[in-house]
Amino acid sequence: MADREGLIAYCGLYCGDCFIYQGKIADLARDLRKELRKSKFSRFAEMISKHFKPYKNYNTTYEVLGMMVRLRCKRTCHSGGGPPSCKIRSCCIKKEIDGCWQCDEFEKCTKLNFLRAVHDDAHIKNLKILKRKGIEQFIRGRKFW
Repeated sequence: MADREGLIAYCGLYCGDCFIYQGKIADLARDLRKELRKSKFSRFAEMISKHFKPYKNYNTTYEVLGMMVRLRCKRTCHSGGGPPSCKIRSCCIKKEIDGCWQCDEFEKCTKLNFLRAVHDDAHIKNLKILKRKGIEQFIRGRKFW
């Protein structure tokens, strides 16, 4: 259980559910790039691009796959992973709390707003569960992503 507790980010998101932390997409991108090189797909893409215009973007696609290979977290938020300048982490450390759920202002906190673009209000739902039910119940129950 203690290991899973470390997967709860300061903001209430659960690293264990994150595709970046899991590394699945990074591994698939790595494997696809390897297969594309092995099959010399770039030659095929160049030839077929004369008839199918989207293949003209093959090099960009290959480059994006390369970026996806590097899209992984090896450390959780609490162990120094994620952006070093995270305002949420800095705030929690300054307040000496384990996460935003221990702060009475989290529902109005503007530091959490940037998460909405990807997570809508999942982090707020998680924070409410953490505050109401505690860490053990949160880990056992449904987590929002």
